[in-house]
Amino acid sequence: MPNKSTLSRPITKSLLLVAAVITLPLFTISAVAQTRDHLTDPETELIRFHQELDKRIEVFIRAIDRRFEIMNGVADPKMKKVMKGEPDWGAAPKGTRTELIGDIAGILDEAITNIDDVSRRDEKSPLISRSLRRLMTAATGYATQLTAMSKQTKDNDELSAIERALDNANDVIEAGSKLPPPATDKKSKP
Repeated sequence: MPNKSTLSRPITKSLLLVAAVITLPLFTISAVAQTRDHLTDPETELIRFHQELDKRIEVFIRAIDRRFEIMNGVADPKMKKVMKGEPDWGAAPKGTRTELIGDIAGILDEAITNIDDVSRRDEKSPLISRSLRRLMTAATGYATQLTAMSKQTKDNDELSAIERALDNANDVIEAGSKLPPPATDKKSKP
């Protein structure tokens, strides 16, 4: 009669083999799922530095503008600080054209999320409409550039990134178009 440990060895080896076969694809999926950050570390520090929504939106817009400048070959190597004590912008972002366009999509998405978060906490904040109007103005220009890029590319990955960025830009434009007209200050003009 075979002892108990002899019977369990083939079962244990089989279970280990099954476990290895199951977990190996999980590690592969995890490695593929890791994506590039859409903001550089210094840009992320700038977002943390600026707590007011309108200032954050300006950082997002400038970060997107940097990527378009890089793709258009007119990158400004030294970004100017807006206020004293503000962290440096750091080196210009690096990446392929597809990665930079993907960054733009991610930055627009993060800007939308920031506006939504403030809106949920304080829907009457004047910073929401001011920030959304500013982002809508920028997104209108981005949509024009992205549309032109989509007509020029034959690369499927780049086209996919352009479509994501265009979707986010169009979401901003649509949300901004629903805003009431800006309030005029009656006290400034007699």
